[in-house]
Amino acid sequence: MEKVYHIYAKEECLYNNLNEEQFNTTWETLKGMVGLMKTDYELEDLSYEEVNRPLGYCTGTTAEPLGEDSY
Repeated sequence: MEKVYHIYAKEECLYNNLNEEQFNTTWETLKGMVGLMKTDYELEDLSYEEVNRPLGYCTGTTAEPLGEDSY
């Protein structure tokens, strides 16, 4: 199993399938941006989900690359 992370702001997925290193960097950056910049988001709007999935998991040809924005 491999651990991946999805990051959300107000229930909207901003990043999906981040590995732990990508998650740590992105999470800290987002928290800093929300705290410093005037945005529509509050720190409480940010959340994440930790997911364990089988190694080599692929959802098919439409899968988004690891760490890419989710649309």
